[in-house]
Amino acid sequence: MRERNIKIMVRLNEMERKHLVAQVKKSGLSQEAFIRCLLNGYVPKPLPPPDYFAMMRELHAIGNNLNQLAAKAHTTGHLDRAAFQQEADQLRRAVQQIQQAVTEPERRSELPGGLASGQPP
Repeated sequence: MRERNIKIMVRLNEMERKHLVAQVKKSGLSQEAFIRCLLNGYVPKPLPPPDYFAMMRELHAIGNNLNQLAAKAHTTGHLDRAAFQQEADQLRRAVQQIQQAVTEPERRSELPGGLASGQPP
């Protein structure tokens, strides 16, 4: 059985429909998911540019290299663990901040009737 079994029909003029289609396309969501985000008080962000994914792969590769260096340094004993851990934590925070800045929906101000208090779909 479907979780969402209530169907609502909405009438739009051509300009509104074009705007909705454009916004949905930018977000990469379905129309239903896009509208549910808005109803729950979130404004979906556009899909990240293709460079974002290449940049994330690069950052993850750097993280893997740091882990390999740490493992090697641990066996040889030639690395300041505190300094390395600080660098690894900084890299992890940078990756999270990039992901959050590009992909996390922004919170809207409270809507009438308290609809903005829900969670994104």
